Amino acid sequence: MKRSESRDLGDRRRAGRLVVPTEQAPADRMLLERSAIEELSHHADPWRVLRILSEFVEGFDALNEVGPAVTVFGSARSKRSDPFYKAGEELGRALAQRGFAVITGGGPGIMEAVNKGAHEAGGLSVGCNIELPHEQSLNAYVDLGVEFRYFFVRKNMFVKYARGFVIFPGGFGTLDELFESLTLAQTGKIEHFPIVLFGSEYWQGLLDWLKEHVLASDAIAPEDLKLMTLTDDPEEAAEIATRPLPIKVSDRPREQTGEPKAESR
Repeated sequence: MKRSESRDLGDRRRAGRLVVPTEQAPADRMLLERSAIEELSHHADPWRVLRILSEFVEGFDALNEVGPAVTVFGSARSKRSDPFYKAGEELGRALAQRGFAVITGGGPGIMEAVNKGAHEAGGLSVGCNIELPHEQSLNAYVDLGVEFRYFFVRKNMFVKYARGFVIFPGGFGTLDELFESLTLAQTGKIEHFPIVLFGSEYWQGLLDWLKEHVLASDAIAPEDLKLMTLTDDPEEAAEIATRPLPIKVSDRPREQTGEPKAESR
């Protein structure tokens, strides 16, 4: 579908490769909320697995040749006048100049800014869009766009094809991606994976809370806080995100998960 067509869907919206009525529930909701008919038939979920599998295959096929990339998260609500929007453009440009593709959620706000910076600098600009009740179209600066129905499939692509994360100020979705990436790094599911927080004023309160309450309660280890790096400089963010993480995650004990270290698997 051409971009001009995707902007004029009216009472319809994108659902993966389909265009459906806006009142049709998103696939994620249909997966998580069972209807009365499904409770009786028990047939819908097994067949839904095939759709999920096909979405993984489509994502792998589309992104397999992307090359080195950095995934960037941030608010879809940021305006073009927001200083973080300009910083997002600068980050996208800095990553492209280092030979890295950028991967975002493909929407507006910070995602658009990063895609724009990379696109205008001649880099590869990737957008992984998600089906939502209200249409979120791919922004105009996405070179390679993939539409997803399921959040968990989309999240897999963000991690699998990236060398690191840069996380701008954002809401629940951004916080979800931040803590999921920290969990994957903490448990050794991903290694040498830089996680950069952009915007010290925005994130410092969260870091203080983690230290004063979560760490103080022994819910995390002191080394876990070192998984994140804080900066206000797009060039520094690009430099950190494209180098190996200095902490070797697999050397830390895993008693909380009961998992063996990566070297012994």
